[in-house]
Amino acid sequence: MTRLPPDHPDRRTLADEVHARPPEALEAPSRASCVALLVDPEQRSEEQAHLARLCEAMGVAPPPAGAIHFAASLGAVRLRWERHGEFSTYTLFAAGLSPTPFTAPPTALLPEGWLGGAPGRTVFAGHAKLLRADATDPTPEFLAAHFDGEVVVGASVGGGAGMAFTDFHVHSDGFSRFLLIDRSFTPRQAGRTVQRLFEIETYRMMAMLALPVAREQLKRIAVIERELAELTDEIARQTAADETLLAALTAKAAEVERGLAASQYRFGACRAYHALVTRRIAELRERRLSGIQTIEEFMGRRFTPAVATCASASERLHELSRHVAQASALLTTRVEIAREKQNQDLLASMARRATLQLRLQQTVEILSVAPLTYYVVAIVGYGAKALKAAGLPVEPEIAEGVAIPIVALALILAMRWVHHRVFATLEHKGPDLEL
Repeated sequence: MTRLPPDHPDRRTLADEVHARPPEALEAPSRASCVALLVDPEQRSEEQAHLARLCEAMGVAPPPAGAIHFAASLGAVRLRWERHGEFSTYTLFAAGLSPTPFTAPPTALLPEGWLGGAPGRTVFAGHAKLLRADATDPTPEFLAAHFDGEVVVGASVGGGAGMAFTDFHVHSDGFSRFLLIDRSFTPRQAGRTVQRLFEIETYRMMAMLALPVAREQLKRIAVIERELAELTDEIARQTAADETLLAALTAKAAEVERGLAASQYRFGACRAYHALVTRRIAELRERRLSGIQTIEEFMGRRFTPAVATCASASERLHELSRHVAQASALLTTRVEIAREKQNQDLLASMARRATLQLRLQQTVEILSVAPLTYYVVAIVGYGAKALKAAGLPVEPEIAEGVAIPIVALALILAMRWVHHRVFATLEHKGPDLEL
């Protein structure tokens, strides 16, 4: 036996994932019901506890903690529970037919009140009925009896192995209806077809959750686009202060980003669910029946435009965000240029003031030579008087007169030397002084 390196921790789980949800094998006649619930994250633990209570009441082992799918036979009904990203589905199967069309569905075989108490909000509920084919195709009267006279869509499916009909209406009992005619289905093929029909409507409804969001966003987009056009016109005409316009644009940008944050998850989910609906319809391999619209045609005329509306809203929001950003960038550049000019004017003004202060300082320094000379000459005079009193032949007046030009020149030269030293220090050691 060949020995392999250690398994990746998720190898078994990932390998078994493609086998986790096999379709139920159905024999005609039989019935099926499916309910899809939008479940909030905080309701997940309550959801599993609710399912465990049903299993306990029916004497069946509950699903393990953390399970995302579960199947069990509960007496005369078989239950399949699946947890998806944001919704969960409960699918029930039972053999045989009800006495009249779509009465006594599999949901009636559950404990009373259990389904109604499941956590979450219903986005889809449907009943399916699988019948054996007669020698002739279903008549309009036969279909009208099953769908309460509503317009029916349908086709031959599975390469001619059967026929599928629905009206995509929510009937008075809160459930949609699907009718399958078994010509030559295998049990697994019949189960896959029922599953695909349920998934088509579940994914369609999940995709349509984006439509109210799109309609609300489109209303707001129209208002913001008009306001942005007005702001852009004011920017071009310069009829208002740039700072005021920039504040208004910033508010619009925040509003657009809020709309993006509130809607992009829903719009992204709409695109993903639409792709799933398209794939499931293709898997039906429809063939047209005379006088009846196919499911693909029905979706193309009713569902695809709704998805396009959501895509348009998403694209317009992104485009609006780009336009607001461009207008803001343009106005910001203009404001920065104006501020740069103001800074240059301020620096020039400061330079003029500094030059004026320097000249005033130089004037004061020149004028200060006189009092400094006076004080220094006075000191020389006192010294000369002291020398004369000591008997030396010194005339204080002459000494003071001779000292005046010498002291004044010395003071001027000293000031020039100090200026030279200061300027040389600022030129060569300016960065160090700033630090």
